[in-house]
Amino acid sequence: MTPPDGPGETPAHPSAPPDTPPSAPPAVSSSAPPAPLPPVAAGGGPRAWGRDLRLGVRFAVTGGREGWTRTALVALGVGLGVALLFIASSVPHLIDERARRADARFAGTHALFAPADAPGATVGRSDTTLVLGDATTEYRGDTVNGRLLRPDGARPPLPPGLSRLPGPGEIMVSPALRALLDSPRGELLKERLDRRIVGTIGAAGLVDPGELYYYAGSDTLTEATGGWRADGFGAPSPDDPADPLLVPLITLVCVVLLVPVAIFIATAVRFGGERRDRGLAALRLVGADIRMTRRIAAGEALFGSGLGLLTGLGLFLAARPLAGGVRLWGVSAFPGDLVPAPALAALIVVAVPVAAVVVTLVALRSVTIEPLGVVRESLAPRRRLWWRLLMPAAGVGLLQLIGSVGDVGHGADPYPLALGATLMLVGLATLLPWLVEAVVRGLSRGPVPWQLATRRLQLDSGSAARAVGGITVAVAGAIALQMVFGGMHAEFVEVTGRNPTRADISVRADYSSAGLTRRMAEDFRSTEGVTRVIATAEDYVIRPGAVSEGVQPTTSVTVGDCATLRELARLPSCADGDTFVSHLPHDKEQNDWTDRTARPGKPVDLNTSSVNDGSKPVLWTLPASTPTVEARKDSLGREAHGILATPGALDPGRLAVGSTGAALRLDPGVPDAEEHLRNAAARIDPTLRVTTFRSVERDKRYASLQTGLLAGGTATMALIAASLLISQIEQLRERRRALSVLVALGTPRSTLAWSVLWQTAVPVVLGTALAIAGGLTLGALILDMLGKPLADGWVFLPFAGTGMAVVTLVTLVSMPPLWRMMRPDGLRSE
Repeated sequence: MTPPDGPGETPAHPSAPPDTPPSAPPAVSSSAPPAPLPPVAAGGGPRAWGRDLRLGVRFAVTGGREGWTRTALVALGVGLGVALLFIASSVPHLIDERARRADARFAGTHALFAPADAPGATVGRSDTTLVLGDATTEYRGDTVNGRLLRPDGARPPLPPGLSRLPGPGEIMVSPALRALLDSPRGELLKERLDRRIVGTIGAAGLVDPGELYYYAGSDTLTEATGGWRADGFGAPSPDDPADPLLVPLITLVCVVLLVPVAIFIATAVRFGGERRDRGLAALRLVGADIRMTRRIAAGEALFGSGLGLLTGLGLFLAARPLAGGVRLWGVSAFPGDLVPAPALAALIVVAVPVAAVVVTLVALRSVTIEPLGVVRESLAPRRRLWWRLLMPAAGVGLLQLIGSVGDVGHGADPYPLALGATLMLVGLATLLPWLVEAVVRGLSRGPVPWQLATRRLQLDSGSAARAVGGITVAVAGAIALQMVFGGMHAEFVEVTGRNPTRADISVRADYSSAGLTRRMAEDFRSTEGVTRVIATAEDYVIRPGAVSEGVQPTTSVTVGDCATLRELARLPSCADGDTFVSHLPHDKEQNDWTDRTARPGKPVDLNTSSVNDGSKPVLWTLPASTPTVEARKDSLGREAHGILATPGALDPGRLAVGSTGAALRLDPGVPDAEEHLRNAAARIDPTLRVTTFRSVERDKRYASLQTGLLAGGTATMALIAASLLISQIEQLRERRRALSVLVALGTPRSTLAWSVLWQTAVPVVLGTALAIAGGLTLGALILDMLGKPLADGWVFLPFAGTGMAVVTLVTLVSMPPLWRMMRPDGLRSE
């Protein structure tokens, strides 16, 4: 439509085609470019693309306050996503560095795991060797790793991170452990590590900055008392093979954490789209064609995304020095560990600008930019559903195909699984705009705030849907992951068989000693909070001179007082000096083997090494009156078979090798009873292993994967909250004049505040409902592939609540900007 001629007519651009209609001042804001356009040449080609892209960059740079505000919003949104992608791309290097430092401080592992006849399988004592002992402990739920060190000569090897070895009575600690010992919270631990601190372990000797680690000097540690000899550090640590069932879990975690970030970046590129389109309409007015305006818009997006890359790099570099002071779910990192993998960093640098241009061009396909305005400002045509269903349908089909062709849990390719999960999650983001539009189309009646909100959504539901697309995908992925974790829980949780109702803690040493057994019993009984102590010495005995099927008949021997033996077997009576032969309730073969060794009235050899090294046998005769009893499970879930003896019948000091241990009960009414016990154990021998009884234990990799999910999920939800806040403020800026007009006409501010809340809440409620449906579907498909049951059908409730809480928080934070935008000066126009 051509406007009527008049005095205010503005002539067309001199380079415009002859059939270009005369122009009139467009209804655009002050964001129109202030500088004059160069002559416009029709056509395309590389030169035209280069010219128009440069022109778009020029508009982004010189577009005045409005243009810079939009560019800054895009740069900030893209920068937040890029920073998180840089952190994610640093994970491989972080893991490698942690493993390298863990291996660098490992000593003697090659001697422990090499074949006995291999070169270097044993380390002889020399001037360059030392003896190490494991002195790891726990303090109020935190693991405190430690090593005892005793040099054999004047030139012992140094662990990484130390400038010298600590001497007897000295200790070197990590910075985190030193901070704990110096705080009131570490008072009991300081009592346990009662040594003089003479230094701090450097970063080369620590897995992460928050690790609690120490080296302590000793002058009594020997191989006979649980130590091992090493001639250097840096042996590769033994790694258990990863469970193949973890592969689909790891794949799903990566998809769930990274897909919302990609959607967030795509959403950030479109910040301020309405203002940009009005500026493009002004360009049409002066002679630019549709293709040129799209190329100019691509140039603006390219500049905004490039600035976002620089912003993201700056945020990443600014966050690196803070990495050591941030500990999320027990995970921290040295700044030097956060180095993006070169290939992944290059992919991010290339993919983000390309994605920004593609998203901008695709968005403009649904917008008609004419010289007199933007057609999108009228009621948009209905969105089509059929193509939006293709992506989630393809994801469902691919996941079903994977499940039908093989065992996913053992050797399956993770890439098809990642592709199927990505298609489903991205498909939810494409479905959400259609769902919001379809629902709000029929909403009309209600209070004034409700009508204002629904009318705004009816005019432009796309912006609101895009803002909550990330949270929809994140919630759906979290629901699916939690379902899979619940279904696979049994695979990674071991029922230990330990009975916490009979004992709370076990204390063990890797050597047998009558004096240690007595001291355990005496010291632990006098420890605050300990109500019961059962101490034993254990070893093996053999039948002298007999070989059955090429194997010497062997059984175990346990020495303890009558109270201890009653915990191990059902005894008819017991007095000091008694002995028993214990049979397992349902193992005839093992009982026969026990009877071949433990024969009442016949001797057994207490020195099991006599068969191999030719040493002198240590014979002890089992009394002829020894009865046979039935074993029962002890506090560790074991059934003690073999010989049970009281100290009056067999002196534990006669046992050649073996172990000494104690099971204890604690008074739950005594605060820090466990810590008092650990302190008592450390005074007896720092190498004693103190273990708290648990009915179940989790696989360490499974537990660390859950920890990583919590840390990554926290970062993702924070990013999504930032996305919602930026999008909310950007939309309020777009409506600043309309809000000021409504206030000037007498509309209460509370009415507008409620309208903003409803305008945000409606898409979020619909997005949450879609996320629940999509997440349950994705989780059910993966559980079906793995052949695992659904553990909890209500798993979506906490995640849906988290999504609602994020939206409420963002809405409250956006209230102060809303009050400022409703001032009368918002009516001013330039």
